[in-house]
Amino acid sequence: MFILGFYGMLLFNIMKNRILEFSNQIYEDDVLKILKNNYSSIAPLWVTHQFEWINGMYEPYKDHDKYLIIIYLIKTTLDLYSRNFMKINFDKFYQQDSIEIARINISEISKALNIPKESTRRKIVELEKAGDIKRFKRKITIDSSAFRFIKPENSLKRTARFLSMFSSILVENKILKKKVSSSELEITIKENFSYVWKIFYELQIPMLLAWKKIFKDLETFNIWSACVVNQYIHAAKGQKKMDINEFLNKAIFLDKIKRKGINAMSISDITGIPRATVIRKLNNLIQLKNLNINNKKQYTLDGIHLKRFLPVQNITMERLSSFSTKIYNYMY
Repeated sequence: MFILGFYGMLLFNIMKNRILEFSNQIYEDDVLKILKNNYSSIAPLWVTHQFEWINGMYEPYKDHDKYLIIIYLIKTTLDLYSRNFMKINFDKFYQQDSIEIARINISEISKALNIPKESTRRKIVELEKAGDIKRFKRKITIDSSAFRFIKPENSLKRTARFLSMFSSILVENKILKKKVSSSELEITIKENFSYVWKIFYELQIPMLLAWKKIFKDLETFNIWSACVVNQYIHAAKGQKKMDINEFLNKAIFLDKIKRKGINAMSISDITGIPRATVIRKLNNLIQLKNLNINNKKQYTLDGIHLKRFLPVQNITMERLSSFSTKIYNYMY
């Protein structure tokens, strides 16, 4: 009874202190509407943010799935912190000698990440041999030696930069009362790291799994994304404000002559994926009609092919609006 009384009083005090702030709270539906209506302004920075994050996944292990396994394990720990009302800042989280993961087995990881069980087992063994994780029975720990790969310093800065830019658009549309700077956002994310990065992974991991389901592997998605980013950036130049449908129809679904392509060597250089692998995956994407190739051996998207991916894109936009809303409300 004493414990219940204590937590009841604590909750009452929190609510009493925050009640005057409710008028500052914003709503996911409003944020999503602005996101879609201002897509031509937001898309280039957002797709670049995502592309750089996916490239960062590949770089440490030359294997997206290994990195996916690591961040999934971290997320299980962040979930545990959240369930136990624990908040850990960025520095404290990465000052640990290791990160202990809640009890979990290979079957759970395999099912959650849509990686075959034997492949999951093999990749975990390879991570163990590299010294990045340690296993004892069902207990897994991530060693601090892996932190140089998974410590999200660049991702954190990019996320703060995107949220700051988006906040200015929300201010223009009278959703937020004032713009939030990148430095303010970085401080907030670092101070509340265990919470913020939990919801960051709740945005990113399902997104990766949805694209992986379409493309069968994340390498292919990474290569296709290079074409998306290239075309989005060129399409957005000099364009007026457009919603998502107008931007895709007028800026992306241009005739073949006007589309800006990218070649295999550039894709390899940008992604870090070997050129031979890039060419093989690009050929598969062409056969499946997910890309076109022009007479300059440049790869492009077109409307007929891109429209099949709009359901995943729409779900990602919903998750992005949810993530952004939570961060802005947390700051207010």
